[in-house]
Amino acid sequence: MIGRISGTLLEKMPPELLVDVNGVGYELFASMNTIYEMPQVGGQVVLHTHLQVKEDGHTLFGFYTKDERALFRILIKVNGIGPKMALSILSSMNASELVEAVQESQVAALTKIPGVGKRTAERLVVELRDKLGAAAKQDLFSPGVVVQKVQSDPRQEAEAALIALGYKPQEAAKMIAALPKDSSDSETLIKLALKSMLR
Repeated sequence: MIGRISGTLLEKMPPELLVDVNGVGYELFASMNTIYEMPQVGGQVVLHTHLQVKEDGHTLFGFYTKDERALFRILIKVNGIGPKMALSILSSMNASELVEAVQESQVAALTKIPGVGKRTAERLVVELRDKLGAAAKQDLFSPGVVVQKVQSDPRQEAEAALIALGYKPQEAAKMIAALPKDSSDSETLIKLALKSMLR
């Protein structure tokens, strides 16, 4: 696995970069946020990388920060989001903006990303919440950049659990919104929500 490369920037043709590392030219795909951070051709660059291996070839993706690479790796695990779509998302929002959009359920903001419809945006919010929380606990993000925004919210956890049980996102949100604000943990909230459906 190639995790990081440093060398001379030979070409910059969005979304591709060509970097010379000791005489070997590495072709990388990058988000626009990473490309904006690149120096002029001939300058020195350091990129955190993700190598995708497929039957028809190897593709290398380059990221200016580890946070962006961590988000890319989380995004490509979301159902229906491939590397191309993940780069499009990361080109439209930086790491902090994406985390904020997910944590605050900003579906409208996510649908402004090319190729992201309402359904995909809703799925992103639901699936990314859990994955971002787990990643923050594993210290996959730099302190102060993304982690501060990723907090374990029992109400959000309960909502995600209800969706996983088969309830529609709108139903789950309505069920959780109807519960008392002082319910502390997600387990209690889930039980109360399910009981309310049986009445």
